Amino acid sequence: MALLEDALKGENLLTGVGVALGAVVLGPIVLPLVRPLAKGIIKAGLVAYDQGREALAELNERTGDIVAEARAEMAEEAKRNGGEQRAPAPPRRARAAANAKSEARGGEAAPA
Repeated sequence: MALLEDALKGENLLTGVGVALGAVVLGPIVLPLVRPLAKGIIKAGLVAYDQGREALAELNERTGDIVAEARAEMAEEAKRNGGEQRAPAPPRRARAAANAKSEARGGEAAPA
């Protein structure tokens, strides 16, 4: 790496000329060997990308199915309870904040 840096700085003109000539001479020999390697790496990347897309689509479909089942169960429960739907319990932080406000006003804390 130091040779390349020196060549680019202009401190060692002979090294720069040698690297340039080496690239010109070895380029046609090396490029046909490197091209299949590069194509293989790109193909592997495309295959991995496609597999990732398929896995994500399947995960999305399964999640959608679970959500649909949960909504159907909630609707069924609401029908059994006479059309009343229970509101989901608020998160613990919200309950704690509501309790603190209630106690500050002199009221009783809500059950946890």
